[in-house]
Amino acid sequence: MANVLQIDPSWHPLINGCPPAFATEWGEDQFGIFIAFSLGDVAQRLRWIPAGAFRMGSPDAEPGRFDHEGPQHTVYISRGFWLFETPCTQALWEAVTGKNPSRFKSPDRPVEQVSWNDVQDFLARINTRIPGLDLVLPTEAQWEHACRAGKETAIYTGPIDIKGDNNAPALDLIASYGGNSGVVFDSDDGWDSSSWREMQYPNARSGTHPVGKKRPNARGLFDMIGNVFEWCADGSRDYDADWKVDPVGPVGADRVVRGGSWGSLARYCRSACRSRSHPDYRSLSLGFRPARVQVS
Repeated sequence: MANVLQIDPSWHPLINGCPPAFATEWGEDQFGIFIAFSLGDVAQRLRWIPAGAFRMGSPDAEPGRFDHEGPQHTVYISRGFWLFETPCTQALWEAVTGKNPSRFKSPDRPVEQVSWNDVQDFLARINTRIPGLDLVLPTEAQWEHACRAGKETAIYTGPIDIKGDNNAPALDLIASYGGNSGVVFDSDDGWDSSSWREMQYPNARSGTHPVGKKRPNARGLFDMIGNVFEWCADGSRDYDADWKVDPVGPVGADRVVRGGSWGSLARYCRSACRSRSHPDYRSLSLGFRPARVQVS
């Protein structure tokens, strides 16, 4: 592909029209620009997220809204960045660390039961093994900018109608969440979901699903909503109505987690929904998605 794709270096993130030295694949498709790297038999694609402004947080009338999602305010992300197309898989985690802490074991499922501190160790290891990769976690603002992909609605396909705690039909196409994560669930170690309230599709056993099976957003990112919550780099900042440029939350006791999960109520599976956890916390609903800041 590198021999036939012509790229204008005056605007394209692939510097001088060339991919990074580590790239094993690169190009453009209907979702935009991508690169990929490989580690052993495991390949991982990253998507380019352009710089730009978006409205962060949720409006007062959004179904399922929490108060700390407001006030809405304009945020400008001043530099484009790369973001994993999917959450980090168990295959990639194991290729880097030699271990797999996940309960719902399958190479193509997202890794879970990893703390923020565990993720920092993973990032240090993979960056050492692949020079120039330079992976980090996205900030909360970068995460929401990427998730929304230009949309101001509750999810990246439009508004959300929450019919019950675990019943929001609009999520079905894009997310494995508490209402549908038992559908076609084939792990022997599923979670007992028989008592969950108001499920869109009642099922006795639930858990994570292979990544990349639901509809992606306009940037080609899969599972931004549902499957596993995702760690962010920073802590939770208090919102105000002022314009912000590249905001970063305080780096204190907690770190932000975003996106909802296979076991989440519908209200947690919205672009603006935010939670936080201690950096040592591990959960079978919690994974991560690395970013790479473009080098100029």
